[in-house]
Amino acid sequence: MNFLSTRGRTAPTPIDAALAAGLAPDGGLYVPERIPALDQPLAAERLPDTAHALLAPYFEQSSLRERLGEICAHAFSFDAPLRPLAGADDWLLELFHGPTAAFKDYAARFLAGALAGLRRDGDAPTTILVATSGDTGAAVAAAFHRRAGFEVVILYPDGRVSPRQAHGLGCWGDNVRALRVDGDFDACQRLAKQALADEVLRTRLPLSSANSISLGRLLPQAAYYAHAAGRHYAQRGEPLNFIVPTGNLGNACAAFVARRMGLPIGEIALATNANDTLPRYFAGADYAAQPTRATLANAMDVGAPSNFERLRHWHRDDAELRAAVRAVGVDDDTIRATIAAAPQRHGVVPCPHTATGLRLLETLRAQGDERPWAVVATAHPAKFDGIVEPLAGHAVEPPPALAASLARPASAEPLAADYAALRDRLLATAWA
Repeated sequence: MNFLSTRGRTAPTPIDAALAAGLAPDGGLYVPERIPALDQPLAAERLPDTAHALLAPYFEQSSLRERLGEICAHAFSFDAPLRPLAGADDWLLELFHGPTAAFKDYAARFLAGALAGLRRDGDAPTTILVATSGDTGAAVAAAFHRRAGFEVVILYPDGRVSPRQAHGLGCWGDNVRALRVDGDFDACQRLAKQALADEVLRTRLPLSSANSISLGRLLPQAAYYAHAAGRHYAQRGEPLNFIVPTGNLGNACAAFVARRMGLPIGEIALATNANDTLPRYFAGADYAAQPTRATLANAMDVGAPSNFERLRHWHRDDAELRAAVRAVGVDDDTIRATIAAAPQRHGVVPCPHTATGLRLLETLRAQGDERPWAVVATAHPAKFDGIVEPLAGHAVEPPPALAASLARPASAEPLAADYAALRDRLLATAWA
């Protein structure tokens, strides 16, 4: 199987090359030339086995084919439990049990294993350039930390991530460097894309991406949707519907891939914060990126979601896309109210991002929807203690891995939101 660019100006590309490149040469995002249908439902007991079965069709011609099971075993070594909430047929898909307490740990670890497997003796070190709105950077840092042959540069919006998120970005050292950018996430993402598209720079400094624009992030994230839906169907005999809190649309695109592959997934609904680019579009307006607003659910503070290109690529026209997905925005006051009420109403303390999903679930139930719905819990609430604890009325204990990272010293370097400044900084690094 080859992979195509969403912009259609790149030749069909084998998966190994697409993984290594991150972004297609024409600036588009890589997508499979076809999404394969599985011959039978996936209901494996272990998440790594589900991931291996789901990803195998994409890696048939890859040099990683024989190592795919090993890569999946490492990347999916912690569970993604589907837990019942207080309401009937209300579920929470917990994706925060990894080393940085966010869903991005799964795909970041998969990508790190895959790129390490593609390296050959004598290859120059690869710089992984990642823009983050809060959680991606820490997951990528953890996945690549002290991996031979890799350096990591993290771009994050200064002052627009939670204090614990900022600490988690700057606490690694060694081969990981954090740059706090004087701008919003969209500025960070724009800088990363400019660097990845800079052919002259890439002749001097091998670059790859670990953002959700990377194929190595998109495909593995489909695994936990496949696992949850497959096991739910085996037990209950009906499709599971998902509410996905989203900013850059990578996690949502993964749910769509799993559904296209034939997994028993019903509707996919998107919960956003006050950044309403997607709700505007799905309500019928022309797609138009919006200026980014700072919100409580900061990891979703995205005004120009990159992965929208993938959703559009997979649908004939806007009408078909709007019929396939819905999106609802949730403002900060509603996020606060949802967090405060969640322990009694749902039996959980959510992070601000998960709270947007719970709010959409409440709306669906109020409208009479009785189907089984799973809200995707994207991060542990302890990462947002300053927001969550006053609303919950008690302390939220960080999980052990998060506590360990908070105990380490952290630092980040300032960077102007200017591509020339980033380019100079990349070329001035010790490994350039």
